[in-house]
Amino acid sequence: MPINQEEIKPNQIYTTAEARDFLKISDSTSKRLLKKGIIKAYKVGGQYRIWGAEILRLVSPHVENEVYYTYKKFKDKAKKILEKW
Repeated sequence: MPINQEEIKPNQIYTTAEARDFLKISDSTSKRLLKKGIIKAYKVGGQYRIWGAEILRLVSPHVENEVYYTYKKFKDKAKKILEKW
């Protein structure tokens, strides 16, 4: 099966499924990112729509560092809670 080689266009609007395909993430991960506000999206007719520029922003090194920091903070907090037990 060929890999989707389509270029992400900053001014085009994509569905969550299309964004998941570009980002190579699962449905549950995309829902979590939407809920946390990491992916900024707009609801249209009960479904989310995402600008191509937002998808491109997510793959930038700055966002990757931000996600790592958030993950590390969560991990450290969970570790402290478990140590109390």
